Amino acid sequence: MTLRISTLAERPELADAIWAMDNPWPAFMMHDPVAALYYDVCVSAYPEFVLVAEDGAEPGRLVARAFSVPFTWDREELPDGGWDTAILRAWRTRRTGEKPDAVTALEIAVRTDLLGTGLSPILLGALRENAARLGFTELLAPVRPNAKHLEPRAPMAEYASRTRPDGLPADPWLRVHVRAGGEIVKVAPRSMTVSGTLAEWRQWTGLPFDAPGPVEVPGALTPVHCDPAQDHAVYVEPNVWVRHPLT
Repeated sequence: MTLRISTLAERPELADAIWAMDNPWPAFMMHDPVAALYYDVCVSAYPEFVLVAEDGAEPGRLVARAFSVPFTWDREELPDGGWDTAILRAWRTRRTGEKPDAVTALEIAVRTDLLGTGLSPILLGALRENAARLGFTELLAPVRPNAKHLEPRAPMAEYASRTRPDGLPADPWLRVHVRAGGEIVKVAPRSMTVSGTLAEWRQWTGLPFDAPGPVEVPGALTPVHCDPAQDHAVYVEPNVWVRHPLT
C-alpha cells in the first residue's frame, strides 16, 4: 500500500472522513466526558496536530488517523491523570492564549480491516516527525497497552514492566513505542474515567451489570466497578506515559 500522510491543515476536506472511518475502540470508551474538550474542536483548533493517512490507490478514503494536542507543561512529573489531564491542560492553554511547550499523542486508530498490517508504527513515526516539524523537542504519549485487556486484573505497573528476553516490552504497543525511540516513564493510574448508570453500561457492553463489585468488560484494561445500590458503574483506565525525545 502506498500511503499519503498529511495534516488536516493540509487536507481540510477530509474532516468528515475522520469520523466516518471505522475503528476498533470499545463503545464505552466513547463516553469519557473530557474527550469532548478535544474532539469537538480538534478540526478547527488543532488541524496541524491531526494526521490523516490515505491509501494512494483510494484518495479520500482514510486507512488511519492520528491525533495529538499541544499544551503548556511546567516540567514537573508527568501527571497521574494521563490522557484526561493532557486534554484539560490543552484546553486551558488554548483558553489563556499561552504558548504551548509540549505536545502529546492522544490516539492512533487504524481502519478495522487493516489492523495488524503495520500501519500503527508508521503513524507513530509520522506523529514524531510532525511534532519535530512544529518545533517541539519531544513527543509525549499516555499509551494504552494493546494486550492489557487480556489481563484486566494484573496491576498496570507490573504489566508494563514485563520484558521479553531481548529486553523490549512484552506488550506489543509499548514495544512499538520503545523501538521508535520512546522511553517508558511511569504509569498514569487514572488516565481516563468513564462513569454511567447501569442501564448505560448494559447498552455499551451487553453485560447484565446486576451484581456489586468488579466486572470484566471486553476491551477494558481493568475491571469496571459496579454499584447496583447506587445505580452506577465506573471505569478508571490506567495508561503508561512514554516520552519520545526528538533531538
